[in-house]
Amino acid sequence: MYAIVWFEDARMLSIIILVAAGLLAGMINAIAGGGTLLSFPALVWLGVPPIMANATATLTALPGYFGSAWAYRHDIRAEGSLGLGSIIAIAALGGLAGAGLLLVTPGEAFVGIVPWLLLTATLLFAIGPRLVAMVRARGVRIGPVLSACAIFLVAGYGGYFNGGLGIMLLAVFSLIGFQNLHGMNGLKNLLSAVLSLVSVTTYATAGLIAWESAAVLAVATTVGGYIGARQARRIQHTEYLRALIVGIGAALTLVFFLL
Repeated sequence: MYAIVWFEDARMLSIIILVAAGLLAGMINAIAGGGTLLSFPALVWLGVPPIMANATATLTALPGYFGSAWAYRHDIRAEGSLGLGSIIAIAALGGLAGAGLLLVTPGEAFVGIVPWLLLTATLLFAIGPRLVAMVRARGVRIGPVLSACAIFLVAGYGGYFNGGLGIMLLAVFSLIGFQNLHGMNGLKNLLSAVLSLVSVTTYATAGLIAWESAAVLAVATTVGGYIGARQARRIQHTEYLRALIVGIGAALTLVFFLL
């Protein structure tokens, strides 16, 4: 009897944690990006193996990506030396390559890599605006081959580990010649959706999705994204939110290094 009560209490606690993480991740993604830095560790903390947690967190971010891409649909257009179709196709291939690499990564090896991935994502999130501004200020432009390589590599990273993907995509867009920020944000979400969809399909085929956790987290993330989108225009100082996310990311990185 006590075992049943304990099980039910533990299950309820897990649901509460997933709902809270999903709501926060959705709101953060809508306002500033970086929600995976919360949803991924929450899944790991609840006992989901790291590779499966990474795949599940990627799946649950999909509704938000598609919703944001739809909101920016009138702004999305090609700039630079590559057409829109080429950019999407390259991103899909990169996402597939990254997902394939994750499938052949041993679980123990991925556990060792995770702290470094979290550190990379946190640092990129922290310096992202400065990086984008620096690239745009210098007026650096590259041709179609290097543009394709840059998109492929970032998409590969996104297919392997979703954290920090958005800011990496924005930096690459600036590098390859994009100027319109609304268009960049829209394409960022569209490519995130495309490569994540490809990755998630690969993960699901390999049985790497924790479906029960994913269902709760996906609903919470979608609701959080809706709330965040409604509140985004009211936030005057997103740098405070960014600083909070960086602090959380740094703390989680330290925890994973100590495990």
